[in-house]
Amino acid sequence: MARRRSVSRSPAPVGLGRESPARRLRVILGLGLPIVGGMSSQIAFNLVDTAMVGRLGADALAAVGIAGFAGFACAAPIMGVSAGVQAMASRRKGEGRDDETAIPLNGGLALALAVGLPLSAALALFAPELLALLNDDPAVLAHGGPYLQARLAGMAAIGVNFAFRGYWNGVGRSMVYLRTLLAMQAINIALNYILIFGAFGAPALGALGSGIGTAAAGWAGSLMYAAHARRAARGSGFLSRLPGRRTLLAMASVSLPASIQQFFFATGYTAVMAIVGQVGTAELAAANVIVNILLVAILPGMGMGLAAASLVGQALGRGEREAARLWAWDTVKATAAAMTVLGAPMIAAPGVFLGVFLHEPGPLALAETPLRITGAVIVCDAVGMVLMNALNGAGATRTVMKVSIAVQWLLFLPAAWLAGPGLGFGLLGIWICHAAWRIAQAALFVALWERGRWAYIRL
Repeated sequence: MARRRSVSRSPAPVGLGRESPARRLRVILGLGLPIVGGMSSQIAFNLVDTAMVGRLGADALAAVGIAGFAGFACAAPIMGVSAGVQAMASRRKGEGRDDETAIPLNGGLALALAVGLPLSAALALFAPELLALLNDDPAVLAHGGPYLQARLAGMAAIGVNFAFRGYWNGVGRSMVYLRTLLAMQAINIALNYILIFGAFGAPALGALGSGIGTAAAGWAGSLMYAAHARRAARGSGFLSRLPGRRTLLAMASVSLPASIQQFFFATGYTAVMAIVGQVGTAELAAANVIVNILLVAILPGMGMGLAAASLVGQALGRGEREAARLWAWDTVKATAAAMTVLGAPMIAAPGVFLGVFLHEPGPLALAETPLRITGAVIVCDAVGMVLMNALNGAGATRTVMKVSIAVQWLLFLPAAWLAGPGLGFGLLGIWICHAAWRIAQAALFVALWERGRWAYIRL
């Protein structure tokens, strides 16, 4: 019986030898820009929380910052499912098996719900205790505990949404991801405004209202993704069956290391916030804003990296190893140019960005030089993030996990503690170590990509 083929609105690119550089750039931007736009909306969830809660004062801002990273760390074990779904879906598309591209998605959704729902319930019960391990300031804990509990109520939705993200990006339908996240952001902004400040007769819940609004927007996004997939991905196997044993093992080999890497990355940033908190609450508020600005500034690297993962996976599915290698480097070039432009104003006028979130002179002054350092090294993030995701797209998530954890936990975090609380160099010393970490990690991913072992991984 002939396989049924679903209709794709974004045909897979052909080999590099048959395309001009301009055509390759259009393919990269056509897939990558909607992902960047979608990730902009996703990161804007934290920016909305930060901007709105910032009006409540430094204590509330510091609380949302450290609690937000704690929530990210808690959700990280199920976020790695996105890498597995994207790698498998893009590989199947490259192989011409369009009627099977959504089978990995089914497995990813089942895993996100089976792990996410009980884990979020258990963690929410102990959220205040977890936060107290990171910061002992009573004012920070008073705002942060309820906020973290509310965010954890949406943890399973994060896993579901990441599984859908991996699928739509893997098959070249990144506009679905963008449209859904824009709708989620509109819901998030409206609910945050109403619940933080008590608009339209609602109770003024402060930081707790921000957490409730963000969690509710996440679940709304899950329902929107599912509704669209029922219409557009039924012919690709959506909800028809779970993956077979071989596919599940291949997904696990990609997803589990990615989940571990995400967990240690998230807990590493949580540890950074805890280290900064030992220096002072004003420094913690400043660091929260710097990191949120950084997460927006590196969006081209994150989004274009996911595009590279799809292009690499599809090329490997077609058996085009050299094309896969060059797709990644073409994406690096485009991304590095964009992020260099983004970094320049962070160096020239950091106060313009910081003043949106910091309304007290102390934290504002502390944050200016670290933000300049961030802008100066952001091009290294472009290289590192694109190649990291390209390695993930090829299935080399175990290698990415080892490099990421080793550089962050064995080098950066000990150096950050020594430079900050240990030797008294404060937030500036910590951020110099942060810049060195990002440069070193990018250099390692360049070396691994050029070695080329990723091209022989079978999925």
